[in-house]
Amino acid sequence: MCDKIGNRTSEELLNQIFEITENLYKEMSKADDQANNDHAQIFRLLTDLGRTLVNADRASFWKWDKRRHELWTTAAVGTDRIIIPEGTGLVGKALKEKRTIITHDPYHNPDFNADVDKSTGYVTKSILVMPISNCKGEFIGAYQAINKLDNDGKFDLEEDTRRLSLAAFICGITLESEAFLDDSMHDKLTCIKNRMGFYNDYNKSVAKILADTASNRAVSLFICDIDFFKKVNDTYGHNAGDAVLRHVADIFTRNLRICDSVYRWGGEEFIVVLQDTDMMGAAEIAERMRCLIMDSVCEFEELKIKVTMSFGVTRLDPGKSIEDNIKDADEKLYKAKESGRNIVITE
Repeated sequence: MCDKIGNRTSEELLNQIFEITENLYKEMSKADDQANNDHAQIFRLLTDLGRTLVNADRASFWKWDKRRHELWTTAAVGTDRIIIPEGTGLVGKALKEKRTIITHDPYHNPDFNADVDKSTGYVTKSILVMPISNCKGEFIGAYQAINKLDNDGKFDLEEDTRRLSLAAFICGITLESEAFLDDSMHDKLTCIKNRMGFYNDYNKSVAKILADTASNRAVSLFICDIDFFKKVNDTYGHNAGDAVLRHVADIFTRNLRICDSVYRWGGEEFIVVLQDTDMMGAAEIAERMRCLIMDSVCEFEELKIKVTMSFGVTRLDPGKSIEDNIKDADEKLYKAKESGRNIVITE
């Protein structure tokens, strides 16, 4: 005879767990799909493992994105991805208070956000939220289980936290690994992606667009740098120079399209990749950025610093390597410098 655990036998539960962990092992053993670098399928399997362990109807694993000050589901069983401001909702409360939270009356809980239920018609009856930490004890995410399917529909703080700890532990290790990778692809000063992030994004999406010649989709980029940046450092100091770099990066981030990507290429150089954009469209975007930067003021301490930038624009040629395409744009940037700076060159 097998013991009953809720509405499942212990053998049934073990078989479910073994099936998920077998898929996890296979997924983590894959070596031919590392270009994705987002662990999406692993998080989905871990989320399903947690849902199975506590016998919940739905589950989601939340990442605390401290760079964007957001909480968002890296994987959700039963719903689409959701994004909320950090510190909000039951997930935000669990992370803030560093403890597992359970509610069996969510619609009367001021921290519960019922918007998803209102839009889908789903009825939430019980919730368990367990914060997840990295190996340093820093909380980096949370696991949320919804609607217990046994035990009269009520989560048990001690027992379900104990059961969920296995999935939460593995999730924490995986998320920490992803966080290290994400940090390695971002420039610490400006918080935009760096050269490593550029090549990761290129291999992940842009190269595939260029390889699909039948689609005839255009991808362009421009490389640009700050005019006389050494003079800024020499005149105002390197801290002021850092402020100017952050100022320029912020202008790019706030004014480019969602489909565009900006990278700090090195020093005072930036690269912007423009998907579904031909040479003329890229030149127009570069010109708009040039004017915005020229008309802006970087305020640092008591200083008001104005800078300009020069731009070299190219449409990516699928027949060339990415290095040769960047070289084409860089030669145009050099021509912009030779032509007096603060200008966009396309030819």
